[in-house]
This record gives sequence, C-alpha cells and structure tokens, in this order.
Amino acid sequence: MFDRIRNWRAQRTVMRRPIDEALWRGALQRCTSARRLGASDQAALRVLATLFLERKSLEPTQGLPLSDADRVLLAAHACVPILKLGLDWYDGWHSIIVYPDAFIPQRQQVDAAGVVHRDHGALAGEAWGRGPVILSWADVLASGRPPGHNVVIHEMAHKLDMLNGEANGFPPLHRRMDQRRWSQVFSTAWSRLKEEQGNGVDLPIDPYALENPAEFFAVVSEQFFEAPASLREHLPEVYRQLELFYRQHPL
Repeated sequence: MFDRIRNWRAQRTVMRRPIDEALWRGALQRCTSARRLGASDQAALRVLATLFLERKSLEPTQGLPLSDADRVLLAAHACVPILKLGLDWYDGWHSIIVYPDAFIPQRQQVDAAGVVHRDHGALAGEAWGRGPVILSWADVLASGRPPGHNVVIHEMAHKLDMLNGEANGFPPLHRRMDQRRWSQVFSTAWSRLKEEQGNGVDLPIDPYALENPAEFFAVVSEQFFEAPASLREHLPEVYRQLELFYRQHPL
C-alpha cells in the first residue's frame, strides 16, 4: 500500500512539475554521462531528476546565483549513479549546499595525543553521513576536466557507500553480488596502483583514489561514468564490479 501511495505521489510530481524541455536539453549538453545514455534511459533520468529536485533542497551560499538550468544540471549529474537503482538509494538526507568555489570546512580533529588540529584544506566536495552533500559549483562546472572528473558523482558515491555505515569503499551490494569477489578485486587493484605510484608510474586514475578505500570507490565511480573506456582498459575487473553494482553499462 505504501509503495502504491509513494508511486502515485511521484507520478503527480512528474506530471505537475516536469522539467522544462529546453532546460533538460541544456543539461544533457552539459552532462557527458547523461548525454551518453540512450533515449529511454535519458527519459528515465529526467523523471529521477524531477523527483530529486522535489525531494532535495539545493542551497547556494555566499550569494551564488543558481539558476533553474543550473539546478537541473546538478540533478542530472546526481541521478546518473542511481539510474538503475532508484531514488530510494538517496534516502536519509535532504540538502545539497553549494559554494561558489572550493571551500574550507570549519571543523577540528583531535589526534592520539589529545592535540586539537584545525582542518585548513580547501575541498571541492564533501558528504556527511546522514547530513548534507557540500559542493563547489566551480568544480561542478569543471566536470570532465580532466577526463574522468565529476565531483557530483564522487560525493554521491560516498553517499551510497555510507548506506551501510561509514564510508569504507564497500557499499551495500546486491543479493547476487559476491562480497568476497568485490573485496578481492578492489584490494588487488589498490595494491597494484600503490606499487606503481611508488615506482613513479603515471596512474590511469586520479591519485587521490589511493588516500583510502572510500576515496578509491568514489574516484573509480567517477571514472566509470565519465571515462568508462579508460577504466575498462586499465582496471577491467573493477569496471566489471561497478557494472554489477550500478547495474549500468556505460560503454
């Protein structure tokens, strides 16, 4: 009964507040991973983006002007990873805070000796457990530069990773996926890239992926949607696991 009510509400939202055709075509032109989709998948993405804009609060800061076209673009980026999963995978949080440019989070960390450290590093994006996603609009607009980069997909991958606890590179897998295989594939790829990095080899993905397993999952997710041919060429087993998880075949 609940599902029927929820579906009825979703259908009403799509009928009453559809994304304008011109705005949607503009978003497709600016979103490489969405533009790559077939017509039926683009139509499904448009529905998801409509519901995303209804359920999530997009909150620009510091006087950033966020137009309707910008909001549709952000929703398109955000919904690409859940195209075959559904919007329920983004339950548990409701806002995206958008800064004009890279931002410095106001937080402190206490080390093992009890010393308090302030974090002064500028970030392009951040995802909090059951809190908001925070994005730099300049980095959203820079999607695809360099190839494989997409800060929205990166942070949404963190949100998916957090569905079963802290972000650790091990999101909740589907019933028929093999957890041991996932661990083996990702740990093997991680170790090989670490060794190559130590030997001065140029890596096929952003070296930030080697910060920790959570960042590895987020970075290869970016690559999966933005530069799938490169990921399949250099990390074919990782690519295959992401195909199974996202239930998409971007090539």
